Amino acid sequence: MSIPTHLAGLHRPRVIKCLGLLTHNAQLTLASGVESLSIRRSIISRNSLSSSKTLLPVIGIPASHRAFDRMRVHVVGDSNVNAIVKVSGGMPIMIPALGDDLDIESVLDRIDGLLLTGGATNIEPHHYDGDPARPGDDHDADRDATSLPLIRAAVDKGIPLFAVCRGFQEFNVALGGSLHQFLHEIPGRMDHRRDRTKPIGSQMAPCHDINVTEDGVLSGIIGANRAGVNSLHGQGIDKVAPGLTVEATAPDSTIEGLSLSGADSFALGVQWHPEFSAEEDPVSRALFEAFGDATRTRAETRRTNGSG
Repeated sequence: MSIPTHLAGLHRPRVIKCLGLLTHNAQLTLASGVESLSIRRSIISRNSLSSSKTLLPVIGIPASHRAFDRMRVHVVGDSNVNAIVKVSGGMPIMIPALGDDLDIESVLDRIDGLLLTGGATNIEPHHYDGDPARPGDDHDADRDATSLPLIRAAVDKGIPLFAVCRGFQEFNVALGGSLHQFLHEIPGRMDHRRDRTKPIGSQMAPCHDINVTEDGVLSGIIGANRAGVNSLHGQGIDKVAPGLTVEATAPDSTIEGLSLSGADSFALGVQWHPEFSAEEDPVSRALFEAFGDATRTRAETRRTNGSG
């Protein structure tokens, strides 16, 4: 069985050197939507960025660690890479799901932002003292062991952080919050899962509104107190972590947005998937542009201080 183009090279050794950004024991992997070991021209071409985005921030994306064709691969979705390149104006770097083998401090010293993406798996419930998982529930222990400590360390360092769907739930769990494992089974809640019988475009389309907290971080970015969003999640926020502020809710009260209270930089998570429409949807574009601006500020500071 041949490996699809977008996964080509991901079965190779997990630790590689990237553009001299790291030493010989580098633990970051370049994440391109087409090839994991090469950079597309559009990523490095300054012509693809506006004049206000000439400084190229490095944005780390923790990978999912999945089985494919009887092998284990580290995977980042193409839509996430494209949103960072085309809207945020950054250089996406895959962070392999190495767990305890990842040198977190070295990674964070070399990036200007952290994008926590969605994924097909759920966080293992022991991380938030949840009930044991039901048979058949899919988890990614390596991603949990990588992303959760990365989030805590990034927050401590004030590194810009944008969390989406599973990443949004990781943001909450990493800081001490908990999750509803089966949101649709709670009386009065909607079924937020995608309808897989529909065409993929319909699955990714807005399907319900969110109420955005007035004068909050999210409303300040998107310039609105209501927005239409897609919905592709089976789990949801239960207890909000200490230090996080609710930024948006669905009509059934499900929490759709969280920010880090008093953060000096961008630290925001959303339950939906803005990366699917980052170029054309005004709300999605505003989110990735604001994240990109925050990462450029950090990149400029690192350059000024001689650390990047």
